[in-house]
Amino acid sequence: MNDFERLQQQLNIHFRDASLLREAFTHSSYVNEHKDAVHNERLEFLGDAVLQLATSQHLFRVYPDWPEGKLTFVRAAIVREQALSKLAKSLSLGDYLLLGRGEDLSGGRERPSLLADVFEAFVGAIYLDAGWDQVIEFLSRTMFPEIEAYIARGVIDAKSRLYEKAHQQSLGAIELAVVEERGKAKDREFVVEVRIQGEPYGRGVGRTKKEAEQEASAEALRKLSDGK
Repeated sequence: MNDFERLQQQLNIHFRDASLLREAFTHSSYVNEHKDAVHNERLEFLGDAVLQLATSQHLFRVYPDWPEGKLTFVRAAIVREQALSKLAKSLSLGDYLLLGRGEDLSGGRERPSLLADVFEAFVGAIYLDAGWDQVIEFLSRTMFPEIEAYIARGVIDAKSRLYEKAHQQSLGAIELAVVEERGKAKDREFVVEVRIQGEPYGRGVGRTKKEAEQEASAEALRKLSDGK
């Protein structure tokens, strides 16, 4: 049994076109050393669009009372690099990446950007090999449950709830400060810290300041509930 057969058994997915599966896991650094290989960037492009639509459809159907702004916020949170890389890691997708020697030795299998990319490419490959229904079946087992977990953590509208709690309990001034910006313009991430009367209460990371503020506010609310 080769590695990709093991992966298919692990995920209960069986590709008709094995070359698509291999392409999904082939990083450009591997292609630099194996000229006959095809990297996964085109599949990543396709998979990103498929994920956006699949997540939009799921949210639209499951949460019929949500306004457009809330749907957009949750979708962005679920398909961002941090969430996708965490999901890819939980599925051990990094173990199957085909990397160049340098990329492998430098920890590429654990790099969030590579893990998020391979998840997108894998979804793109599923779509081409088996179609939309198979994509939805796979995401229903792996990704969509994370949406419910995300909502259960109380991240939605956390910022407004934090301000409300601060007002009700006279906690004092709240500040949400951007303390770090990571990555290049295309892959920019913001790190926001919540401070209450100057004391740090939570940090959040997001592709937008709004997203990072919500994450940080949710952490602050948890700490306040725990009685910090």
